[in-house]
Amino acid sequence: MHETTLLLIEVGALLLGMSLLGRLALAFGISPIPFYLVLGLAFGEGGFIALDASEEFFQTGAEIGVILLLALLGLEYTASELFGSLKSARTAGLVDAALNALPGAALALLLGWGPVAAVAMAGVTWVSSSGVIAKLLRDLGRLSNRETPAILALLVIEDLAMAFYLPVLSALVVGMSLMQGAVSVAIAVSVVAVILYVALRHGHIVSRLFPADHFEPLLLGVLGLTMLVAGLAAEVSVSAAVGAFLVGIALSGRVAANASQVLTPLRDLFAAIFFVFFGLTTDSSALLSMLPAALALALVTIITKLITGSYAARRAGVGTLGQWRAGLSLAPRGEFSIVIAGLAVGSGVVAPELAPLATGYVLITIVAGTFLARVPDALWFRAAVRRRRAAAGASAVPPAA
Repeated sequence: MHETTLLLIEVGALLLGMSLLGRLALAFGISPIPFYLVLGLAFGEGGFIALDASEEFFQTGAEIGVILLLALLGLEYTASELFGSLKSARTAGLVDAALNALPGAALALLLGWGPVAAVAMAGVTWVSSSGVIAKLLRDLGRLSNRETPAILALLVIEDLAMAFYLPVLSALVVGMSLMQGAVSVAIAVSVVAVILYVALRHGHIVSRLFPADHFEPLLLGVLGLTMLVAGLAAEVSVSAAVGAFLVGIALSGRVAANASQVLTPLRDLFAAIFFVFFGLTTDSSALLSMLPAALALALVTIITKLITGSYAARRAGVGTLGQWRAGLSLAPRGEFSIVIAGLAVGSGVVAPELAPLATGYVLITIVAGTFLARVPDALWFRAAVRRRRAAAGASAVPPAA
């Protein structure tokens, strides 16, 4: 069979399978990401059938998917909102990093994978999935809730921190010397600072480059600029995804709103391909052996995220139920966890078992987090919170003389 013909058959069959699994996810009321990962595992290394003809297509599509995921996330914020979030939630962001990075690093060291793997696993467990959580907040009608700004502030801090974390990890996995690594990180920080400055001071000028009401040139222009900046960012050792995120922040007004509208279908397509591709490149036969470790890690870090989210919401003056909603909403990990694991394992200097561990971990946290986020809305949970509040109030009243 001709190679192009085989490519079309493989891609078409996988896309159709993804559609059916997406419909199944809707029926269960959860994110389709776990289903996409499982589909990739079924046809990847150690799976039922190896899909060789479409591997390069899915690899390129996966890279575009990450870029679009972060670009669309950036379009949700303005530069002023970004800096406002950083200022208001910086303490909670430090607590978030300390509590959630430590379990992943500790597990990597316990498994004997070494310090580089520890740095990678710290990132895997630290960063929540902005895409999954944003979808959860929309689906549950919580975008206007009092705790939502605290959640989004933490997500912004985590996403921006990746601009500095990923160059450090890249320097470690390629074995750069201390001086080379320092130069790489310095360049990355400078590039991020320049883009942030342009976004904050001259974002309106960047937005004027594109016609807000003409969707075809708007789509081509914003997509072209995003991919151009992402490529240039990758060339100077800044994550391409972070470059795309900063482009999204630089756009504002109707240009940002309409660009988000026209790019969303492309984002959905290529983001789904990204998750399938990670499954395709993960050895499914090693996944079962790593599930106990992934389950234990998920349990610990769901609790640490609960503490983090509750702390951030409490500092924002949110009530008890809102604190629970904030903490449980932060449980899912996703796109950045997979990106970090792929970067680390792809270098060849980290134990290959890290990929199936990260895959199992992401699967567990997304599925569990999707259901846990709904718990604070349950009548029994609200009643329990009211009883506890009433008991606390009664105990605070001094006894009558």
